[in-house]
Amino acid sequence: MTLIDAEFENLLVDQHGPLAVITVNRPRALNALSADTFSELAQAVELVMDTAEIGALILTGGGDRAFVAGADITELADLDSVFAGRELSLAGQDVMQSIASLPLPTIAAIQGFALGGGLELALACDVRIASPGSKLGMPETGLGLIPGYGGTQRLPRLIGVGRALDLMLTARQVGAEEALTMGLVNYVADNPLEKAREVAQQMLRNAPMAIGLVKEAVRRGMDAGLDHALEIEADMFGMAVTTKDFKEGTRAFLEKRPARFQGE
Repeated sequence: MTLIDAEFENLLVDQHGPLAVITVNRPRALNALSADTFSELAQAVELVMDTAEIGALILTGGGDRAFVAGADITELADLDSVFAGRELSLAGQDVMQSIASLPLPTIAAIQGFALGGGLELALACDVRIASPGSKLGMPETGLGLIPGYGGTQRLPRLIGVGRALDLMLTARQVGAEEALTMGLVNYVADNPLEKAREVAQQMLRNAPMAIGLVKEAVRRGMDAGLDHALEIEADMFGMAVTTKDFKEGTRAFLEKRPARFQGE
């Protein structure tokens, strides 16, 4: 089954050749992440992983008011035990980790609010693109909560401990330009989905195997000391030179022609 064949209640799925777009489509609820939405998102990501022709993934939100405004507060309000809270956090982390660990490029196209779980969803992607009017933040402490879907870990790794703690402890929201300055987003664009497609096409020109190895080297290296991280890089480099994509890329360069990568 390809993504385009799948049916979801809370998601829209669009696949054109190697590029897939998953849209969280609950605009009346500002695309809040309900339990059902999480379940469907997990299924959709699994389909992406199982669909060989997909080379890049964009995540976005339906409507123009929100990317994802956070978790569904009506569901969170019913939590009343350590066990229930922990299980919900772990389930959300699993979905975010499934996105973060994809070997293909992932891009969040953000318009409107990307708050709490919505920002955590964007943080699980490789690249974030925001519209000028976007608002990003971690408002959980204002609800008596903490970020539970990876935010306390991915945010400081991306923008530094001081800036991450500022956002989480104040619960303040930042605009797109401030987010760009602090490295929270990579681009600000009037049409973030269009820009995401443009960036994805640039990525799709490159060797799929090399892209996957870059992501693995970065992901594993971030949790290691520098000496070990450099060993990981050397291992990934060694694997790259054994691929058919490497042979094709170097041959195409020497022959002064575009490379025709096969992902092998």
